[in-house]
Amino acid sequence: MDAKESKPAKEKRKLLSPKLDVVFQVLFGEVGSERITKKFLEAILDKKLEEVDLSRNIVLRRENPQDKMGILDVLVKINQEEYCNVEMQMLEKDSLIERILYYWSRIYGKNLKESNDYVELKKTISVLIVNFEIKKLKELGYHSKWKIIEEKKRKLILTENLEIHIIEIPKIYKIEEKEQEEELVKWINFIENPESKKVEEYMKENKEMKEAKEKLKVMSEDEKMQILAELRLKAIRDEKAVEKFGYNQGIEKGIKQGRIESKKEIAKKMKEKGIDVKTIEEITNLTEKEINLL
Repeated sequence: MDAKESKPAKEKRKLLSPKLDVVFQVLFGEVGSERITKKFLEAILDKKLEEVDLSRNIVLRRENPQDKMGILDVLVKINQEEYCNVEMQMLEKDSLIERILYYWSRIYGKNLKESNDYVELKKTISVLIVNFEIKKLKELGYHSKWKIIEEKKRKLILTENLEIHIIEIPKIYKIEEKEQEEELVKWINFIENPESKKVEEYMKENKEMKEAKEKLKVMSEDEKMQILAELRLKAIRDEKAVEKFGYNQGIEKGIKQGRIESKKEIAKKMKEKGIDVKTIEEITNLTEKEINLL
């Protein structure tokens, strides 16, 4: 080939999906994403924020998303006094509402120091973003906001310390035309499909969304993030299969074996690419001996 002849263009890599919790957590929860997360939360909470702090998100880029690992959420401190917990959920659960209340209470209770002075308890906001429609909320719009109210008059709010937002992604396809221009709808479109033409248009006026897409591009080229995303997708597929066919000892054993095999398959690919054994151990949770035998 002539030295001046251009090389074939590098194949464009498909972006990782922000709907995948491991991707969502890094995109919005990692230190350095403050501008992105601030703009996104302003759209959800419908108010200007002075400052957001992401330094409390110590569990990012999880080594073993094949297993449950608890909750892959984003914890944000707002304006030095409020906490906001944001979770992306792909799988529908029967106890979804109870779960969000439980995690809200854990964060709320952490504000209480040894003095047990209840005035130290600060406003705590939970945001749940789901990739499905919640049956109980069938009649509501894509974004609902919840507080504790007095039941008879339905106007008196008991406390401002509790606030829950639920966002159902599929419902954006059912909204009226006037709602299409809402900032939150634009961000949900980004999470739904960051490569859509709509998002390209939104980025012309939203520099934070453009920054989010640029970060997503970098993440999508990162080999470790690719593996984490692949592992997490396998885990989600396994869990869906369990829910579909019923959970019994035989299925459980099969799922477990399938997870081990998928880990070995990914470890083998990593070895072929020259990734060190220690890193492979961290990501796949396989032992050094198991990796060396591949």
